[in-house]
Amino acid sequence: MTDILMPALSPTMEEGVLAKWHVKVGDTVSAGDVIAEIETDKATMEVEAVDEGEVLEILVPEGSEGVKVNTPIARLSGDDVAPAPKKVDAPAETPKAEAAPAPAAPKSDDGGRIFASPLARRLAAQAGLDLKALKGTGPHGRIVKRDVEAAGKGGAQPAAATTTASAAEPRKALSLAQMGIPDGSYDLIPLDGMKKAVARRMVESVQNVPHFPLFIDVEIDQLMAVRAKVNKMLEPQGVKVSVNDFVIKAAALALKMVPEANASYTPEGIAMHHNADVSMAVAIDGGLITPIIRKAETKGLAQIATESKDLAKRARERKLKPEEFQGGTFSVSNLGMFGIKQFTSIINEPQGCIMSVGAGEQRPVVKDSQIVPATVMTVTLTCDHRVVDGATGARFLQAFKPLIEDPVAMLA
Repeated sequence: MTDILMPALSPTMEEGVLAKWHVKVGDTVSAGDVIAEIETDKATMEVEAVDEGEVLEILVPEGSEGVKVNTPIARLSGDDVAPAPKKVDAPAETPKAEAAPAPAAPKSDDGGRIFASPLARRLAAQAGLDLKALKGTGPHGRIVKRDVEAAGKGGAQPAAATTTASAAEPRKALSLAQMGIPDGSYDLIPLDGMKKAVARRMVESVQNVPHFPLFIDVEIDQLMAVRAKVNKMLEPQGVKVSVNDFVIKAAALALKMVPEANASYTPEGIAMHHNADVSMAVAIDGGLITPIIRKAETKGLAQIATESKDLAKRARERKLKPEEFQGGTFSVSNLGMFGIKQFTSIINEPQGCIMSVGAGEQRPVVKDSQIVPATVMTVTLTCDHRVVDGATGARFLQAFKPLIEDPVAMLA
């Protein structure tokens, strides 16, 4: 008899929603059978059995929210049976974690097994910490990442019931009653996993990243003319290139021209990325997700348009794989279609920059001492000052601007 545990479908997943069971008590499952659907803060994933056995008990009913990773969710007969995410090859949380296998489960002084997550065991081994000396705050007293990190900093992690707010949440938000808003005068919509994750990441980014914006105006009349010709040529293929596809391509090429902008801050040093993996912000029900155009500098506009359309569609359906929205090197957020003239985005850690694209609009510009109309678009580059200083950000925008204003070079 073996417990099936709530799987971690991505390196950052801590809890999820058990959306649906595909089996019931008494069913026999074989390796590869889909047994459940798990919703994370970003996507819905199918979970497969990796061995066979009879379902003896369903411990967590479908629809349950906030199910912690490694919590038993069902019980099977036979040998060890563990669930595996379908077609998922999630990246390791750090390069070291990817390179080193998890150490064997340690034993306590009385010979009993010490329960710890694989990541916690790896981190403890790397830090030279004895798991027997740590107190676990995970499910059923399991030692998890935060326990090892706390011990490594010289402090003991308090029990889950007494854990104080994290550095990303310096104070508890005031309740509506404390702000003088009476009960019954509003409807309260509970926070789902995505809302909580977005809120946490945005607070952490604003607090932890010393950031600054750079603004530039670009004329897009030639881009609009080229776009019309390109789309006419691609019409038989059913492909339509958007302004945002041009922006993604131009940003990728500019990152190769100014590689210092295609970088991330890490405690060990500045990571200089080999490829321009451009994340594009997509609004979905309940939040935001950033699917990635990998190696965008190597792809033509038609391919970028096809991929971006497919990724956006599956993002809204919450059908993206973790590797399709994790690990980008630069982000583009476009609100031009909503008529927003100019805005500043919050950096998508650990990326060094994010570009905010406003609406193209007719504005008066001076050319040859004459005031003439032109279609102008304001672009904002928000930079992590630890990685990209003002001069580097300015050089990136200087490389980006001519690509947008004379986009024929991007068609090569």
